[in-house]
Amino acid sequence: MKITIYTDGGSRGNPGVAGSGSVLFDASGTTLAEIAYVVGQDASNNVAEYHGLLRGLEAARDLGATDVEVFMDSKLVVEQMSGRWKIKHPDMKKLALEARDLAKGFQSVSYNWVPREKNKKADELSNVAMDAAAKGAKPGIIDTGQKPEKLEKKSHEVASPAHWHGTDAPRTRFVLLRHGQTEHSAEKCYSGSSDPQLTELGWKQARRAAEAVAKLGQIDRIITSPAKRTQETASACAEALGVAPEDIVTVDGFREVDFGDFEGLTKDEAQEKYPEEFAEWQSSPMQAPPNGESLSTLHRRITRARLKLQEEYQGETVLVVTHMSPIKSVIRQALESGPNTFSHVFLDLASISIIEFYGEMGVVRCVNDVAHFR
Repeated sequence: MKITIYTDGGSRGNPGVAGSGSVLFDASGTTLAEIAYVVGQDASNNVAEYHGLLRGLEAARDLGATDVEVFMDSKLVVEQMSGRWKIKHPDMKKLALEARDLAKGFQSVSYNWVPREKNKKADELSNVAMDAAAKGAKPGIIDTGQKPEKLEKKSHEVASPAHWHGTDAPRTRFVLLRHGQTEHSAEKCYSGSSDPQLTELGWKQARRAAEAVAKLGQIDRIITSPAKRTQETASACAEALGVAPEDIVTVDGFREVDFGDFEGLTKDEAQEKYPEEFAEWQSSPMQAPPNGESLSTLHRRITRARLKLQEEYQGETVLVVTHMSPIKSVIRQALESGPNTFSHVFLDLASISIIEFYGEMGVVRCVNDVAHFR
């Protein structure tokens, strides 16, 4: 269920009496709720705007939204929630963390700026709340008619994978991003332990993918393999998310499979130069290229790395910038499928896949999303 939120907040005096307004619409444009909220007697415009966002997200949650689009005329809040601007004010930082926690409950959340003239209803509701605050009303929602708590909840709209599988384990979401183009990928060469950099096109792909990742909602951590191509792609994501480069965490376990003597060769070249070894490697995931690593070995390595991340960042959303085989491994883990998964999943350069784990239970949300290139 997709819900659109228009929200605003204001303060008379900045700081002074403050209130916020939020309006929620369904996909057909029908108004689901109108919320006027008294923020307090001594609050700033920005704090009031954050309260409007919080009330809107809470209402969307209670209505069973899965995807949320937020529209505000506050450039500051939109940029901060999108991760492009840092938050210095302690009061706003606390409110932003609350909003990000709420956003984790949705499959996707986007934050969009609109001019004030296109946000009139939310502005009107915030003024109703400020009028009430000026008359001494305490912080809270004012009864202006239909409120989300009065709307009937439908179990099929609010249910999550955890609900259907009967688990109360926290959700840990992995946003898996394949790196952009390198010379090896452009030439269709095997590229595992070798370390080429991104091409000019690869950098463009990385930045486009980073913009798409920034629209997915809160990203709590950025993890990358040690390869230059993933490090560079991760740096583009950090810039889009407003994360300091030093906060990117390198995890060696998420490196690509080692193709051994096949490194830097095309498929035809490897087959011609090592015909017997190549045939053995193709025949079984247990077989490794000469001086290389088998897919079975890689799968065990990636499973250990994923479990460690899940334990360390339980309940968070983790962006992992890595390679084709490690992403396929995580998909296989979630599906609890066999080694043939590696042969039947293809991942484009700079593609996005989203996998969730609720304890031991995995859920595949998205595979090979490249909509950001259209």
